[in-house]
Amino acid sequence: MMSTAIRIDFVSDVACPWCIIGLKALEQALDTLADEVVAEIHFQPFELNPDMPAEGQDITEHLAQKYGATPAQLEVTREAIRLRGAALGFVFGVGKRSRIYNTFDAHRILHWAGLENDQHMTQRALKHALFATYFTEGLNPGDHKNILRAVEQLGLDVNAAQAILESDRYAEEVRAQEEHYLARGIHSVPAVIINDKHLIHGGQPPEVFEQALRKLTSAAA
Repeated sequence: MMSTAIRIDFVSDVACPWCIIGLKALEQALDTLADEVVAEIHFQPFELNPDMPAEGQDITEHLAQKYGATPAQLEVTREAIRLRGAALGFVFGVGKRSRIYNTFDAHRILHWAGLENDQHMTQRALKHALFATYFTEGLNPGDHKNILRAVEQLGLDVNAAQAILESDRYAEEVRAQEEHYLARGIHSVPAVIINDKHLIHGGQPPEVFEQALRKLTSAAA
């Protein structure tokens, strides 16, 4: 059986817990379908809070304002997210996240990483590192020192990354991509777009991604 090559645009924010859940589930589904599907994943920017100041905001305060959730309701949601992550092999650090941050600079560096000619594996590795920075360690994923630490850990060019962060490089490209997906009706994430045609929304279980991918590749064949 020949494998079917597909392109996946994964629209997400590194400050979105359901995005790492969705990514881990998608990757698990792709591993299951390794003999049937060859996927190239491109990470596209989305900011949950584009107007968030650099210093961020207390997370409980922010979520109460945004969703009207009580601290008790938030704790139930956090535990559900932690358990979903654990089932997929991702650690949400208990009590680690106390603030919501601006992620625009993280998206600029992810854009740069996506320009590497390696089937976007560098970009994917950096995406994972930034998810861990925020959700596992509770650190600001938009802080330059945290971004550069992730860049260094992956063996990427720290000097090049620092030069980007100290400039406005890739700002226009990131904003253009954000506007592109907003114009296409993407207002919540993760949004998984396959071959620029088919949308799978949300942090779905691996089985949902597997069924959808198998159906799409069978139709293509």
